[in-house]
Amino acid sequence: MANVTRSRPLSPHLQVYKPIPTMVMSIVHRITGIALYFGTVLVAWWLIAAASGEAYFDWVNWFFGTLVGRLVLFGYTWALMQHMLGGLRHFMWDMGRGYDKHFSTKLALATPVVSVALTVLVWVVGYLAR
Repeated sequence: MANVTRSRPLSPHLQVYKPIPTMVMSIVHRITGIALYFGTVLVAWWLIAAASGEAYFDWVNWFFGTLVGRLVLFGYTWALMQHMLGGLRHFMWDMGRGYDKHFSTKLALATPVVSVALTVLVWVVGYLAR
């Protein structure tokens, strides 16, 4: 008996569990939350540049207009949409809804699709409003 228990892990971890969509989306929700902290630095940088003068503001706007800047902003927008949808999913659970296994799995699978669609929509509207 002692031999059998020694080979088992002390507590379950990611190597024990099979990844399921709700688990993966929960992890992505945490990662996007962390990414939003760093993305907020971009917003603060832009606001500080606006308060610092026209030359610095133009330079920051130039940077955000480059390919790298736009990719970073696109990623920030996606992280914001993904985190928002994950938060709405968790809020729904807090209200006691959506616990059915099949429904929660479908919702978890729809979250990244809808977040990408919303991100593209935000960028298309942004370009059309220019």
